Amino acid sequence: MNEQKSSFRQILKATSLFGGVQVFQIIISIVRSKIIAVLLGPAGMGISGLLTSTTSLIAGLSGLGLGTSAIKNISSADASGDEVRISTIVTVFRRLVWFTGLLGTTTTLLLSSWLSEITFGNKDYTLAFIWLSITLLFNQLSIGQSVLMQAMRKMQYLARASMAGSFFGLLISAPLYYYWRIDAIVPALVLSSILGLFLEWFYGRRIKVKKVTVSIKTILDEGKDMVQMGFMLTISGLIATAGSYVVRIFLSAEGGVSEVGLYNAGFAIINTYVGLVFSAMGTDYYPRLSGVSHDNAQANQLINQQSEVSILILSPILAVFFIFINWVIVLMYSAKFMPVNGMIHWAALGMYFKAVSWSIAFILLAKGESRLFFWNELIANVYVLLFSLFGYKWAGLDGLGVSFLVGYVVYLLQVFLLARIKYGFSFDSGFYKIFVVQFLIGLLCFLVIRMFDAAWAYAAGLPLIAVSFIYSYREMDKRMDLRQLITDMKTRFIK
Repeated sequence: MNEQKSSFRQILKATSLFGGVQVFQIIISIVRSKIIAVLLGPAGMGISGLLTSTTSLIAGLSGLGLGTSAIKNISSADASGDEVRISTIVTVFRRLVWFTGLLGTTTTLLLSSWLSEITFGNKDYTLAFIWLSITLLFNQLSIGQSVLMQAMRKMQYLARASMAGSFFGLLISAPLYYYWRIDAIVPALVLSSILGLFLEWFYGRRIKVKKVTVSIKTILDEGKDMVQMGFMLTISGLIATAGSYVVRIFLSAEGGVSEVGLYNAGFAIINTYVGLVFSAMGTDYYPRLSGVSHDNAQANQLINQQSEVSILILSPILAVFFIFINWVIVLMYSAKFMPVNGMIHWAALGMYFKAVSWSIAFILLAKGESRLFFWNELIANVYVLLFSLFGYKWAGLDGLGVSFLVGYVVYLLQVFLLARIKYGFSFDSGFYKIFVVQFLIGLLCFLVIRMFDAAWAYAAGLPLIAVSFIYSYREMDKRMDLRQLITDMKTRFIK
């Protein structure tokens, strides 16, 4: 029992640690989004979204998975305590970062005219892509520094760099948007990438690594392992990015760039606020699951624990979303973005299923089943893309929200059956109880806000939000003695 309580506490602590930074970034994001929405409008946000999604696709292709694979290599070298080994791996990694960054920049530069034609249907944005090409190098070098900090467990440096980047990025971009409006999009993106690189370097330089000379053969031998390890994961990520890119292009052709702006804004809202849950999954949960992946029973238990905590943390946030989404939209953007509220309502229902499916899907990576993970994600991204295209044709922006919900219901069934057949996975009765109760509360909030006028919806919705919060608190208290944990934290703080 104590071991289970410790495990639950570890999940909560990780969520709090990495969520703290994200709360700060959410505040900055709200301010930045509000400024962009007011000064640029949906059309400006659409242009910005198309430019960044295009360069992100190229960056994903040229990055060769280093942001994922190198963490394991550098961490293993650091754990060995062999300074020569550490220096060699870090030096090889840095060479590969420069190569991949220059590859992305060169590709964007050479294809700038074609990218403008494909993305916007004309060559008017060729110069924009030429300028943005340099951001691929700066961003890749930034990733190189952040990977080094994460792999060598310098989390405080990483957190400071991230927070400073968000804050100073806002200070730089806000005046540009104020004076030049849409014309400031490209300069703001370029300057933000330069600032991000400087901050990552400023904190990353504190990690001392001895200088060593590495041969081309060493670079190829060590680099091959890094690239191969991350390749399948990169392709999976690129498929998702490409799917999102196709949806944006489809929306732009069918409804104009304003529809793209609304689409970007809607999913930015919901992905921003649930980001702390998935951040905890990616930074703490995956390594822990990898450590017990050899034992199916332990892995099964950890997946259940992560699923339970994710739902307990996520559900009250989603309940607030259902009832107060109009306020959130006005706070983050403006009244012009109100048409996106229906899409967010449907997508919020899908988030219950997304949280659980992500918890299960990590077992494929923890087991080293990179090929199986790739095919699993490929199949999922194909039907999610088809759902999105049909959903928009059927019901516009609301249809995109419905397609998100349906897509993750299907995906949860898919990964559950796969994990059950391969590893004997099953959910505990405790998880089923938590999921059903919180999902029903969320569903009631969804129905209330869509069936009643605002005054009646708030009157009925507030008690439902309270019930969701109280239920989550009590269930977490049962699992990790939350009251004692809070008391201990207060005691340490006072001392």
